[in-house]
Amino acid sequence: MNSKIPAPVAKRLALYHRCVITLLESGKELVSSNELGERLSLKSSQIRKDLSYFGGFGKRGSGYNLNYLKESLENILGINRPWNVGIVGAGNIGMALANYEGLLRDNYRVIALFDRNLSKWGTSVGSRRIPIIPIKEMCSKIEELSIEIGVIAVPAEYAQSIANRLMECKKIKGIINFAPVKIYVKNVDLEDVDISISFKALTFKIWSESLGKE
Repeated sequence: MNSKIPAPVAKRLALYHRCVITLLESGKELVSSNELGERLSLKSSQIRKDLSYFGGFGKRGSGYNLNYLKESLENILGINRPWNVGIVGAGNIGMALANYEGLLRDNYRVIALFDRNLSKWGTSVGSRRIPIIPIKEMCSKIEELSIEIGVIAVPAEYAQSIANRLMECKKIKGIINFAPVKIYVKNVDLEDVDISISFKALTFKIWSESLGKE
């Protein structure tokens, strides 16, 4: 991403894209920044500022053409072409991600899972029959299958060592970490996804509000 663009903008762009898809599926053709803001609990001025980094998308008084906005967001987010994904860890999270059709709809193709459990080797996952491959073959298969995104879905104590191995695979451009631990990478982009943090943030809001009412 352009260094002049704040990092949080990328996540908001993804939210805008999801909202645009929903609006298109409902039959709408145009949307205002005010309506987007109401749907996403954001200020309309924030939406206009975020989009202004990438040019003009709407006309004052008429709003945004949803089909054009969808196409533009997909170009900006890089999902106008397929991305091959490999998941390390064929446990509950890894299997759920492999079976999640939403990734495929957004052009993220999970094409391999890697696991150390020999009883899983040679088996496959889901209707697309995604193979589970021995972790010792990970780098060679990542090269062979042109996998650009690696997903870490292993217990916390193994996450850094897996990240280190993924960084050794020349094709890997980015890593998504689902392990509940901070990992360190270089020369690749990293996104951490800690589900428990979202739960804690939510319960903090609920608890704080309840204390305020007492």
